[in-house]
Amino acid sequence: MMTAKPEKYEFERHVVLVAPEIHWNTGNIGRTCLAVDACLHLIEPLGFALDDRNLKRAGLDYWKDVKLQVWKNFDRFVEAMAPPDAQIAVFSKTGAESFRCLPQTRRLFLIFGSETKGLPAGIRRRYAVSTYHIPIRSAIRSLNLSTAVGIALYESLRSTALAHEWPATT
Repeated sequence: MMTAKPEKYEFERHVVLVAPEIHWNTGNIGRTCLAVDACLHLIEPLGFALDDRNLKRAGLDYWKDVKLQVWKNFDRFVEAMAPPDAQIAVFSKTGAESFRCLPQTRRLFLIFGSETKGLPAGIRRRYAVSTYHIPIRSAIRSLNLSTAVGIALYESLRSTALAHEWPATT
């Protein structure tokens, strides 16, 4: 039985990548965003060109359909999108709260840093009360960025009516 897709989802999700460096990760993240109707925001500088064939390859033929916005810097993003602090979730391996404690708001911005540098200290300080982590063992430095985004994005949608639009097979 196929669940009918709502005319407009009751949630709004934004994935924000601050200075992403690896095109494959960004392509995969774009595809994941498209799967749940989330917007992808890229904060410059980018470690790749948006017309890079590897970026498009990772995003498959879906890249053209991703709701994508590119910003010159984080301050311009904040000015334009105006997210209140209650709608911000900043991810860091040193975040204070577990990703399982994400706010259950209709509109939510999930903010991630670059693959090698993480988030700038200024952003972590600015949103110090809104920092989250995904539990990992100390044997590794971090999760892959596209894996972390997928975990956080789907967790943020756990209590929503996200429709599965593919029929079940028997």
